[in-house]
Amino acid sequence: MRIILFVIAVCVFAAPTVAQHDGARDAVRHIANGKFDQVDATLEKKKPFAGDAESAFVQMLSLLAQDKPDEALIKAREAVQRGLPFERLVVGPRQQLSKLHELRDFRAWEKEVAPSTLVHGPMVGAVADNYVDIWVRTSRAAEVVVKSKTGICIPRQTSKTTDFTTVVELQGLLPSTEYAYDVVVDGKLSGSGVVRTFPHHQSNGKFKVGFGGGAGYVPEWERMWDTILSFQPNAFLMLGDNVYIDQPEQSLTQRYCYYRRQSRPEWKRLTARTPIFAIWDDHDFGTNDCVPGPEIEKPAWKREAWNIFQQNWANPAYGGGYSQPGCWYDFRIGDVHLIMLDGRYYRDLKGGTMLGPVQKNWLLATLSRSRATFKVIASPVPFTVGIKKGSRDPWDGFPEEREEIFSHIESKKIEGVFLIAADRHRTDLRVTRRPNGYDLYEFESSRLTNHHTHSVVKTDGLIWGYNKTCSFALMNFDTTLDDPQVTFECIDIDGKIQHSYVLKHSQLVFKP
Repeated sequence: MRIILFVIAVCVFAAPTVAQHDGARDAVRHIANGKFDQVDATLEKKKPFAGDAESAFVQMLSLLAQDKPDEALIKAREAVQRGLPFERLVVGPRQQLSKLHELRDFRAWEKEVAPSTLVHGPMVGAVADNYVDIWVRTSRAAEVVVKSKTGICIPRQTSKTTDFTTVVELQGLLPSTEYAYDVVVDGKLSGSGVVRTFPHHQSNGKFKVGFGGGAGYVPEWERMWDTILSFQPNAFLMLGDNVYIDQPEQSLTQRYCYYRRQSRPEWKRLTARTPIFAIWDDHDFGTNDCVPGPEIEKPAWKREAWNIFQQNWANPAYGGGYSQPGCWYDFRIGDVHLIMLDGRYYRDLKGGTMLGPVQKNWLLATLSRSRATFKVIASPVPFTVGIKKGSRDPWDGFPEEREEIFSHIESKKIEGVFLIAADRHRTDLRVTRRPNGYDLYEFESSRLTNHHTHSVVKTDGLIWGYNKTCSFALMNFDTTLDDPQVTFECIDIDGKIQHSYVLKHSQLVFKP
């Protein structure tokens, strides 16, 4: 049986990827596979084009892999001249850059530039009503301290084993309070930001939570991160396809895709002030529509993909930890409970499960225990029937498990539940009619920076859909009202509200 499952997984992963591509990422995949003769031709593909600076950087990686460091240095200088941040030459992928770093001319250049030891971040991660997590990456092993006028911080060390990242927790904070903070690396002020703690986890309030997926690398659309920041969400949820890797067996491609996004100034501005919570989907976990099977260690790349994911985010938890890896977890903002699902690690078509038994039991128990006004189930793929016609990749591939979740909500009389999702390259609002309970609304958004677009599928229950350009979803909660509500907004890359809808708590209760 294990052999059969492994063969199925291998066959699925052998399928070509057909979603968001860019020439630079595809060229790096060729470098990882030793196909250097295909690099230049791949970089010339301009749909989308990652930019001249990125092309020069990838050509540099190719030359280093072919043991041509002097030629690589020329390309490195060209990349920086065209706008590449010098930190990209420091941060890595480090194994590939080691020959460049050994060059006397490069060391002299680096000394002249004197780049900061803080190469990525600060990024605000998990936040609660009394603490804030701050993620950073340094250029070498270093001590990191986060300072504010109030709050307690335990210094942390970055090291090679964590790809020189660490998460520093600022403790002893007050609810609903704004804090300015500084990041000090080896005693030197290296970064700063501002963050607001969440309301007390049982209190009502007014706050905003944004979300989206489908964040392919298109330089002209990286301004999306500034657009999101302008709306000042209290948190932003990355629901999968946060970067497009599609090569889980090669850490070179995985790290490359994370590093170039983390080096973008627009991303840095957003994440220094906005709590970021992330889950993955197929393109940042495995490959397109991947079904890796139920086992923890097979395919063999699963655990390393999980390790790299942890190194690049600052979530409150990662599934069941080392013994049960994954990316599911939950957290609260005031009296709103957000439940984040992992739809990939244990996905098993033959077994009829997207979540795997451990995560599914956790989800059902978490819903049963919750006393929050709104319970938000966040999935990397949509629940709505017929959302991707003929495909078993959304929840249509797991109808029994989907019905088990919906029936559990009804049998336990759990009120205030609605759904959010990503994967489809547009922003939609839909409703699934439930004759034995209240209707389940699903807000879906997954074209943060993608060039690739999906048409708006007219399923039963479609309220509206938008796909003309990049967009994100914003949920405006007001639980201070006698009838608490959340306003769903579809906002395009230019900051224009394209659609909105008010969902009241009274619509999410069981009628007598």
